[in-house]
Amino acid sequence: MDYLTLSFLFSFLLTLGYAITISGRRSSRLPPGPFPFPIIGNLLHLSDKPHQSLATLSKRYGPLMTLKFGTRTTIVVSSPDIAKEFLQTHDHSFSSRSVPDVAKVVDHEKYSIVWLPVGEKWRKLRRISKEYVFSMQRLDASELLRQTKVKELVDHVDRCCISEKAVNIGGIAFTTSFNFLSNLMFSTDFAQYDSSYSQEFKDDVWALLEIGGKPNISDFFPVLKFFDLQGLLRRGNLHGNKILTIFDNVIDKRLQTRSTSLREDDVLDSLLNLNQMDEFAFSRNDMRHLFFALFTAGTDTTSTTLEWAMAELIHNPDKLAMARSEIIKLMENKEKIIQESDISQLPYLQAVIKETLRLHPPVPFLIPHQAIHDIEIQGFMVPKNAQILCNLWAMGRDPKVWSHPNTFMPERFLEVNVDYRGQDFELIPFGAGRRICPGLNMAHRMLHIMLGSLIQKFDWKLEGNKKAQDMDMGEKFGITLQRSAPLKAIPLKL
Repeated sequence: MDYLTLSFLFSFLLTLGYAITISGRRSSRLPPGPFPFPIIGNLLHLSDKPHQSLATLSKRYGPLMTLKFGTRTTIVVSSPDIAKEFLQTHDHSFSSRSVPDVAKVVDHEKYSIVWLPVGEKWRKLRRISKEYVFSMQRLDASELLRQTKVKELVDHVDRCCISEKAVNIGGIAFTTSFNFLSNLMFSTDFAQYDSSYSQEFKDDVWALLEIGGKPNISDFFPVLKFFDLQGLLRRGNLHGNKILTIFDNVIDKRLQTRSTSLREDDVLDSLLNLNQMDEFAFSRNDMRHLFFALFTAGTDTTSTTLEWAMAELIHNPDKLAMARSEIIKLMENKEKIIQESDISQLPYLQAVIKETLRLHPPVPFLIPHQAIHDIEIQGFMVPKNAQILCNLWAMGRDPKVWSHPNTFMPERFLEVNVDYRGQDFELIPFGAGRRICPGLNMAHRMLHIMLGSLIQKFDWKLEGNKKAQDMDMGEKFGITLQRSAPLKAIPLKL
């Protein structure tokens, strides 16, 4: 259901139940923005690509803008300078989360590091995730695992190459990321490259990602949450409970074997040790929901970015040739697979990833922040509980910040010292401040070795002998910013 249809539905339903009242005046202290319609607010200003709609509006109303989505006041930020005020200067004031209704699937918002407000429980989970999942020690120790999974990816593509079979780039990237996480957590694969193989867990995660990307009436009109008019929460609970059941089975099986077999050196074993030392400090439910957050947040973002990077390189053969040449020159031995220690010596490959994240931020609004109290920004008042959207897509295409902003030009990052680790607000695809994505360093490693291996070992031609210049480079908005059509390409042996 698209935004326009939803808007008319909201208007119809609420007009039947409530007298139409026009709150004619907006506080003169709110940032500027289009005047809201009665009941539906500014929903008619949105399209099925809200990141683009809001970028267009910001050109008229400015980089700090107010909109009403149903009953919710939303502040939209569209410039690096203002984003810095929200995410660094006043980080604490905007550290809360605006929680969408589908985040309440299986009560996830009560236990999730993603959705919990900053407080004692959130700090505890953040500390545990840093220590047991994302620490440098854990990342270094899991390097061989990442190499193994990338080797499996290359072997799969090699088989497709021999059979001249087109590869779904996003699909294989998702499977690779998925299996890396499942091995890091549980020492087992949860998915297969063969799409005919039963992959219930992977299918349930995909379903939750799809549900999470749909516009939801309940978010615009909280009074209707009880009715779950689109059935999104009901469907989400179905898939979410299946995922938690799988985690329960894995945990139970591990508990049965821990005393009779050699222990696995994985995250599950470490967390079980923590749980058994102090169940109150870290409960089994905390563990299940930590896994839930990692699998739903940590797979689609990586695979979507990898797919966009490959699409841009195939669409720009000269850039692909430059990236491949750099890798081949460094590796010397054609059979050698890129190591993580090689990343620092591949500046153009790094520039390709940065340019991809600039043009195609995986989460174009970041995870929504929320103001914890009234606060003045740039002379305007941002009210308590306002939802904060940072439009990274608009910031990445701002001609005041980037020359030729709509052109894929990795070499721009060879000339400027801009990184995506939360200090350079021109490029913050992982966020910034205390709510920065804790998986940033893991994603950094995975993206570079996956992309580098795919362009080092293979050339690519589009399915159906399509020309590179005729590629569909359109996008569709969801929980991540995906391609409007999956990238399918035939690998060719170099």
